[in-house]
Amino acid sequence: MFKIVFTSLMMFLPALSHAAEAPKKVAEKPASKWNGEAELGYLKTSGNTDTESLHTKGKIINERIKWKHTATIEITRKSDNGVTNAKRTYITGKSDYNIDEFSYLFATLTYENDDFSGYEYQYTEAIGYGYHVIKQEDLKLDMEVGVGARQSKLDSGSTNSEGLVKGAADLEWKLSKTSTFTQHLSVEAGEDNTISRSITALKIQVIGNLSAKLSHSIKHNSDAPAGKEKTDTESIVTLVYSF
Repeated sequence: MFKIVFTSLMMFLPALSHAAEAPKKVAEKPASKWNGEAELGYLKTSGNTDTESLHTKGKIINERIKWKHTATIEITRKSDNGVTNAKRTYITGKSDYNIDEFSYLFATLTYENDDFSGYEYQYTEAIGYGYHVIKQEDLKLDMEVGVGARQSKLDSGSTNSEGLVKGAADLEWKLSKTSTFTQHLSVEAGEDNTISRSITALKIQVIGNLSAKLSHSIKHNSDAPAGKEKTDTESIVTLVYSF
């Protein structure tokens, strides 16, 4: 009797093993995860001056096993006595392809239109290599290096195209369950102009999916258009809804 049971188990063992592996194969199917943020900031002053500043930003992210796609649009409007005297639009699209747990390739496109920068528009394209230097639950650090090109049009109507080398670093540090510190640094070194950016932010959860965000950004042009400052700074407080 024992031999019969043992022989039957040996015959069915491959089938049982295959059945045990089946759920794992289902779990390995590519999954798609969506999340994003919507920001709104508003500042009004009155008295000797009557000014208003409106800042809006939207970001959406789609993550898969091998891919991560990110799209961002940022619009800032400033008005003085009811007249809009400054407007800035910044749009980026980025795709990352995971080589392994720590390495990835990226491709990014950027469009910027800043009324008071001296440029009518600037387009930037870049591809390169990224590495997750730190990849922990509460602390992440990514570093990237790549090459690309930039096309610019000045307010005067003249245009310029140049190649560039791009370097970037992104830090995300969860200080607690309700607060997160982020730091973004990037340098786009072109043949004629080098653009450096620094964005420092602290996001604090208010309730549920709603948070308050304090940010300070610095943009520096090594060769700014005539009559324009090389460095622009902006400090802003926004409400952020995450989904």
